[in-house]
Amino acid sequence: MTLPAIFLRASDKGEILTYGDGNVSLVLASGDATGGAFSVVEHRLRPGASGPPLHRHERLCDSFYVLEGTVTLRIGERTVSAGPGSYACFPPGVAHCYRNDTDAPVRMLNINAPGGWDRVLRALVSAGGDRPLDQTEIGRISAEHDMIVLE
Repeated sequence: MTLPAIFLRASDKGEILTYGDGNVSLVLASGDATGGAFSVVEHRLRPGASGPPLHRHERLCDSFYVLEGTVTLRIGERTVSAGPGSYACFPPGVAHCYRNDTDAPVRMLNINAPGGWDRVLRALVSAGGDRPLDQTEIGRISAEHDMIVLE
């Protein structure tokens, strides 16, 4: 695998994806930009945001680094709060999801390997337009991108 030339991108210069529920993702490094090695996305969750449904991946390693606020992470049946500086990594097969249970915004980096997770985010934004997607729609769209919705 050959990686493209090194690049530098500020979060406000990333590709902006706005969801119908008011949350925003900024694609800092797409799978295409990294030769498929990884992708990096900054998620900005509004206060009280529900986040994705409980899910797992077959091949994708999904990790998060909290920049601002406190995010609630669910790992199988366990729930934990993660504040700024917290890092969580979910290898393939591990059920997980996140949400913002607070009245303050959350900013976190989502780092995935292999790259390409940005494709499912674009597909979700495209399908939802200005309205939030329901769990069934999320499950149908994400199943094409290695995300198996569990509930």
